[in-house]
Amino acid sequence: MPLVLTTLAGIPFIQPGDDLAEIILTALKNSNLGLMDQDIVVVAQKIVSKAEGRLVNLNQITPSEEAVDLAALTEKDARFVELVLRESKSVLRTRPGTLIVEHNNGFVCANAGIDHSNVSGTWGNPEDWVLLLPEKPDASAERLRKKLEEITGKSVGVLIIDSHGRAWRMGTVGVMIGCAGVPGLVDLRGTKDLFGYSLRITQVAAADELAAGASLIMGQAAEGSPVVHVRGFPYPLRESSSQELVRPLDQDLFR
Repeated sequence: MPLVLTTLAGIPFIQPGDDLAEIILTALKNSNLGLMDQDIVVVAQKIVSKAEGRLVNLNQITPSEEAVDLAALTEKDARFVELVLRESKSVLRTRPGTLIVEHNNGFVCANAGIDHSNVSGTWGNPEDWVLLLPEKPDASAERLRKKLEEITGKSVGVLIIDSHGRAWRMGTVGVMIGCAGVPGLVDLRGTKDLFGYSLRITQVAAADELAAGASLIMGQAAEGSPVVHVRGFPYPLRESSSQELVRPLDQDLFR
């Protein structure tokens, strides 16, 4: 079966409390698609965060002394930096315009994933509103998968993805930050290549590879396509966790 990724049209602007499963199923129907066993639904982090009410107005944030000091180093709003600190285990790198942290969920990213783009609040200046990542993305993915499966009777997977930068390459790329029923890593050690050589170290970050493809067709600006339906994923679905792709500190050669 070929791998086919399809953006779903008609996803509305998501509000706190919206039922993403019902919205996605309606969009699938309107796109003449139905869920089959082994399909995957890839969802942009922003709509999950919005549905979960993770919008914050900076005017409600009082920065700590640490946030004020880091704001001076990074040339960022101290209220924004305070939110980054609350969402992070540790600060790893700073420079003007850049604040790299270890998020509470274990992955390394800029600004703890907090974003201004495509965010609008309910009152005041839109520039004062920011959106935090889902508090527990794996749990968010599992809730969405469970409801999709309950309604359709099909066995499916769910990925929640975000756009992250990379230390050694320019530009952002889609990565998985939460998953349910989709393998994070696929271990190919012991399998044979075309010439009979037994692979020794190859582990494929399958969830990130799929996240990158889905992110490519979702777009990054005003496309309004935050959900992608996937059919033909080349690996069996299984229970997993985003922690499969977090490199343990004792294996991190660059921290």
